[in-house]
Amino acid sequence: MEPEHLRFGGGATETVLHPLVAVWLILAILLILTLRRDKAIIPFLLAFFTIPVGQVVLAGGLHLTALRILILAGLARRIASSGQSSEGRFPGKYNPIDQAVVLWTISTLVVISLQWMNSQALVKNLGDFLDALGGFLVVRFLITDGNAVRRAIKVLAAICVIQGASMLVERITLFNVFALVGGGFTVLRDGVPRSQGVLGCIAAGAFAGILAPLFMYLWAEGKSKSRVAAGAGIVGAAAMAVTSNSSTAWMAIMGSLVGLAFWRFRTRMRNIRWGLVIVLIGLHLVMKAPVWALIARIDLTGSSSSWQRYALVDMTIRHFSDWWLLGYRYYNNWGWGAWDTVNEFVDVALKGGLLTLSLYILILKRSFGAIGNARKQVNGDREQEWFLWCLGSALFASIVASFGINFMAQLIVLLFTLLACISVATSEVRPLVQTAEVPAQVPFAFSPRNVGTPLLPHEEGEKARHNFPTPALPKDLSLRGRERITSLRRF
Repeated sequence: MEPEHLRFGGGATETVLHPLVAVWLILAILLILTLRRDKAIIPFLLAFFTIPVGQVVLAGGLHLTALRILILAGLARRIASSGQSSEGRFPGKYNPIDQAVVLWTISTLVVISLQWMNSQALVKNLGDFLDALGGFLVVRFLITDGNAVRRAIKVLAAICVIQGASMLVERITLFNVFALVGGGFTVLRDGVPRSQGVLGCIAAGAFAGILAPLFMYLWAEGKSKSRVAAGAGIVGAAAMAVTSNSSTAWMAIMGSLVGLAFWRFRTRMRNIRWGLVIVLIGLHLVMKAPVWALIARIDLTGSSSSWQRYALVDMTIRHFSDWWLLGYRYYNNWGWGAWDTVNEFVDVALKGGLLTLSLYILILKRSFGAIGNARKQVNGDREQEWFLWCLGSALFASIVASFGINFMAQLIVLLFTLLACISVATSEVRPLVQTAEVPAQVPFAFSPRNVGTPLLPHEEGEKARHNFPTPALPKDLSLRGRERITSLRRF
């Protein structure tokens, strides 16, 4: 049975803010407000992914988490810049991806409020709405151009180093250093420790797996600083995945590797997608269980609860009539473990119904579409193509990870950071311009002037002026052809 406070109306009854977290939070806010716009993304991401989600300030009955306060600081920076013509604009302008995200967050708020019709639920949902839409607007505003995209990736690499090192220490000592400032404690599953870090074991592993392709892009840049950041990020991400002891982490990494492996087939992805659809339909027809039962067979650590992931998807599909309109409140009664919606697609469907789920899928569709169209524009420019392909691989890895975890506030902001990078990268594509030499103007080979016969005196000057070549007759030309050319010459 799901604890009621996990849905709404619960939380801390007083402010929980460690002094070190308070100092780091104040410093990050000051940097967000004072740094140059394209550099303000550095303190925002660093603070957002190193402060535990349980740190909260209670103000008049409202729970302002430290992460929510960071978002409010970013929105304040956005509002302060709105009076300037260029400073307040989104890079690449308001695009279809932005539109889908805004509609998705609004749909979630409206549907779940109608579903509960409860004042406490409304307050809770308004907070979630601020986290989602506010977080997206902040990262979309702060990631200004291609340089800011690279800077954000390097910051995420530094975060992986910090988290990877702390989770490695936690694996060895069974003590989470972030527990000193409100983080979680190490848990054991079948006698094997699962390091928590700041994000939690499953979320940390998914975080690492999603970012792997972006670090590969940094490495391919070839610059010394980029390679140092990429190498550190890869090592940190690997440590996070291993110490999390989670199948979701390894699935996210496998999703990243599969996405990168299809690089050489990038011009034939349409056929590959349709082929995958046909294979899944074929498996569904020949298998004794539905095709989504394959989820139950995934156990990459020897202790995964993969059957519960399969049962959750199966119950959601079988109870479609319960949730399609306005979501569903009583899904915890469907069966064992149904309250733990560890699947982002299922979580979105149960909270917001079919409309909200469709908008979430629309976000992913438009993002992949933008990447595909941009890649076609720069076809032949391998550097730009590889950059776009790595962004697409990271997005694909996030979809794979979605089948093992529902995205809490920090993973949602990671997804939004990726979407902001995609929006900027696709708006800044520079098509490869190929210049071809214009061939010299050559008259018709069989024109009277080119049959190789002596020119008249008045024609010599014309030849010199135009500098036309005078090729000889082809050796394999038939006698009849030679006679015809000669007659044309005389004519």
